[in-house]
Amino acid sequence: MDGDRVEIDGGIMEGGGQILRVSTALSCLLGLPLRVRRIRAGRSQPGLRPQHLSGLEVIRDLCDGKLNGGEIGSTEITFTPGKIKGGTHIADTKTAGSVCLLMQVAMPCVLFAASPSELHLKGGTNAEMAPQIDYTVMVFKPIVEKFNFTFNCDIKKRGYYPQGGGEVVVQMSPVKELSPINLTDRGTVTKIYGRAFVAGALPIKLAKDMSSAAVRCIRKEIRDLYINIQPVREPDDQAVGTGSGIIIVAETSTGCLLAGSSLGKRGKNADKVGIEAAEMLLKNLKHGGTVDDSLQDQLIIFMALAKGVSRVKSGPITLHTQTAIHFAEQLTKAKFTVTKSEDEDPSNDTYIIECQGVGMINPNL
Repeated sequence: MDGDRVEIDGGIMEGGGQILRVSTALSCLLGLPLRVRRIRAGRSQPGLRPQHLSGLEVIRDLCDGKLNGGEIGSTEITFTPGKIKGGTHIADTKTAGSVCLLMQVAMPCVLFAASPSELHLKGGTNAEMAPQIDYTVMVFKPIVEKFNFTFNCDIKKRGYYPQGGGEVVVQMSPVKELSPINLTDRGTVTKIYGRAFVAGALPIKLAKDMSSAAVRCIRKEIRDLYINIQPVREPDDQAVGTGSGIIIVAETSTGCLLAGSSLGKRGKNADKVGIEAAEMLLKNLKHGGTVDDSLQDQLIIFMALAKGVSRVKSGPITLHTQTAIHFAEQLTKAKFTVTKSEDEDPSNDTYIIECQGVGMINPNL
C-alpha cells in the first residue's frame, strides 16, 4: 500500500482488462483509492485500449472520482473514488469495444448509488472476446437478478466490428443489499432455443445456414428435445455495419441457463459458425455445472458483495474466474473456497465455488 492506496498488479493471472474492471468497480464501491500498474502487461498491445478507458471513465463519472493516467496505451493509472450517484451516464468506446464489458464494470456500482441510474453504453454489441449483448439479455440478466435486483436492458442499435456504433440503454434502481445465491442443482435440460442473426449486407440465408448446422450438431447428442433457433435479419434502422452470429441457450428444469455462441466473419463458413456455437453449448452441458464458462467469472463480484453464503456449481474453473476471485478477495473481506464437487455422476468435472460475502450495505438508502 502506498499511503492508503491499494496496489494492484495488472499483469498477473489473466493479465487483461478484467483485472481493471473488477478492481476499479470494487474501489468505487468500497471508497478505496487504487493504483493499477502493468496494465494488460501480457497482451500483444499492452496498456489501455479504448474499451478499457471508457470503462474507467464511466466509473470515474459515476462517483465523481479522480483518474490519473487515463490515456490510450497507458500502463499505470491511479483512481480516487468519490460518492456514487445515480442519474444518466454515457460511455462511448467510439470503436467496436464491447458495451457488455462496460456494463460489467458499471453495474455493481450503480446498484449502490443514491438514486436510479440510466446508462447509455455505446460501442460493439456483438464483439469478439466479450459476451454478446444477446447473451447478456438471455443468460446473464435472469441469473444475476437472483441476487435480488432487476435491470432493464434496451438494445437501441446493434453495432459490429470494426466501426461499432451500437447503443444499449440500461436502467436500474439501487438496492439496500444483495441476497446470496445458491446455484447447485442443474436439473435436466428442458428446452434449447436461440437466434442466428445477420445484419447489413448479409442475406438471411446465412442465418438459416448457421441455425440448421447448429441444430444438426446438437441432434447428434440430444435427440428428444425440440430445438428452436430463429434465423433473423436485424432491421436496417437498428443495426450499424455488417455482422452475423448465433447464440444458443439450454434451459433446465431448475431454471439454469447455459449457452454457446459464435460470431461470423469474412471468409468463415456459416455452417462453421453454427457448429462452433453448438459445440460450445454441448461442452458447457457436459461438465454438469449450473453455469457456463462465460457466466462463471461474471458472478464473482456479486457473490463477494452479497450478504451471506453463495454457492455455485460450475465446470472447470476458468482463468478469468480465478482472477476475479483473487482481486475480489484482495479488495473486499469476502472469502472464497473452490472445492471439487462430490458428484453422483463420476463423468462430471464440477466444482463448488463458495463465498462468504461481505454484506455490502447501501449507505444512501
